[in-house]
Amino acid sequence: MRVLVTGGAGFIGSHLCDALLDAGYEVTALDDLSTGSLVNLTGALARPGCRFIQGDIRDTLRVERALETFDAVVHLAARIGLRIIVESPFDTLDVNARGTESVVQAALKKKTPVLIASTSEVYGHSTKIPSSENDPICFGSPTIGRWSYACAKAYDEFYSLALQRERGLPVVVVRLFNTVGARQSGRYGMVVPRLTAQAVSGTPLTVYGDGTQSRCFCSVRDVTAALMALLLRFDDLSGEVFNIGNPVELKIVDLAQKIVERTASKSTIEFVPFASAYPAGFEEIMRRVPDISKARQAISFEPNVPLEEILDEVAAGIRSPAHR
Repeated sequence: MRVLVTGGAGFIGSHLCDALLDAGYEVTALDDLSTGSLVNLTGALARPGCRFIQGDIRDTLRVERALETFDAVVHLAARIGLRIIVESPFDTLDVNARGTESVVQAALKKKTPVLIASTSEVYGHSTKIPSSENDPICFGSPTIGRWSYACAKAYDEFYSLALQRERGLPVVVVRLFNTVGARQSGRYGMVVPRLTAQAVSGTPLTVYGDGTQSRCFCSVRDVTAALMALLLRFDDLSGEVFNIGNPVELKIVDLAQKIVERTASKSTIEFVPFASAYPAGFEEIMRRVPDISKARQAISFEPNVPLEEILDEVAAGIRSPAHR
């Protein structure tokens, strides 16, 4: 199978490229390198069967040409990171909505199967915990910049699933919940690499708010395995939506303490008000927990990598010469 991975030079995309190559697939990574890096693909590009195309997913002609010879697409390219989202809501909407339209319309020409990466953010202010795929979603006000990302990703889902129902495009949607691991950057607001970098450098770990907000962290290796399994099941899973994440919940203040312990850091933990950490247009979500029973049943998905091992991997990457 020949697979195109949009956002292939990013954190999750590069890990997926490695896994696809290990399984004997031919892989092409398409990325504009705005947040991804060719360093992430150093190992993949050194192997036969892997190539790289630099390009923007909004460039319809480039995407159409790229898709002509592929058997499947994994669409991961997106504007990500809370800081970027809050500071540039228009670009967030434009890349994540118009870019996805470009990819799925190109795929429609030959009915090429598309695995769409969505996000737990689409659950918005939903108070049902854990969140399952058929639960209603509830966004915040359009005056709050954070919701541009959730809105665009929900639009991606509606648009892609409509093409599946009405035009026969094979589509599977995955809602990812806080994927973490090696190669993830903390520059765009991702909490695990940001706090780990602070611990490694010996500076205070800055926890936003009072730290009682909680998240569920899943290894990129577990997520990649799930994406691989779904790629093989388009015949019977097309039109479905799956939560992919780890249902084990952890408060951010407890995460910070665990990072200090795993890195043997002497750093302290400092609490920073949200108003000081983010510009106007930010609104926090206090809990986000996935119900993964559907993925368990369909592909036997089970998160296996413990958080301690994930934190050690992230710390090792930050300490490596390549990171410097």
